[in-house]
Amino acid sequence: KAMCSGRLQTALLVAGYFVYLLVGAAVFQALERTAEKQEKMAAAQMKEAFLQNFTQLTVAEMEQFMKNLIKAIQNGVYPVGNESQFEESNWDFSNSFFFAGTVVSTIGYGTLHPKTAGGQIFCVFFALFGIPLNIVFLHRVGKMLSLLCKKLGKFLYEKGMRKKKIKFLTLLFFLATGILVFLCLPSVFFQITEGWSYSEGIYFAFITLSTIGFGDYVVGKQSDRKYFSYYRVLVAIWILFGLAWIALLFNL
Repeated sequence: KAMCSGRLQTALLVAGYFVYLLVGAAVFQALERTAEKQEKMAAAQMKEAFLQNFTQLTVAEMEQFMKNLIKAIQNGVYPVGNESQFEESNWDFSNSFFFAGTVVSTIGYGTLHPKTAGGQIFCVFFALFGIPLNIVFLHRVGKMLSLLCKKLGKFLYEKGMRKKKIKFLTLLFFLATGILVFLCLPSVFFQITEGWSYSEGIYFAFITLSTIGFGDYVVGKQSDRKYFSYYRVLVAIWILFGLAWIALLFNL
């Protein structure tokens, strides 16, 4: 009964956690998408006006254009290419879910952030409740994985192995498995999908899972590459379970 109750609690926690992220993603999308469209239209008009009059611009007007361009890029608007690129949103569901995941995990790349007053206030409350929920989620998943460690240790103990050696081998096994599953293999995937070198993929994976999150490398941000649907959702899920693996290592 205790085991069934524990499994039910874990299942409810995992379900509640992902529902929290899905709701957060939907709200961020609803709050930010319209404002982003207006910003992209303004950037497109600014670019068009510049191309028509760039030979007649004064130094002051050129300086102002550069300031506006830098501001647009900082807000995630890249006025390059044709108009079809302005139809692609930084706040579609996949990107919104990815953003919600980086908020509760405290990675915070800084490349995508809410700009409306409503989005910023919602982000405060979303993080206020989401970060503790994330800690509880990681602790529970880490605890589940540690049960696997105990089963492995029990099996080795029955084979006549000493306890100190079992502890060392268990830690080594989960460390090596985690490095392979959460660092090495995803880096190959990022190399293919993003066009990065393998070392850049490893660097991104480590900076992300350690929650340092510089923001110099972020997935799904290159305008010249085609990404499959829900690519960033998959990356967000990889981040969450990668953080759970790190929580397991701390438990061990």
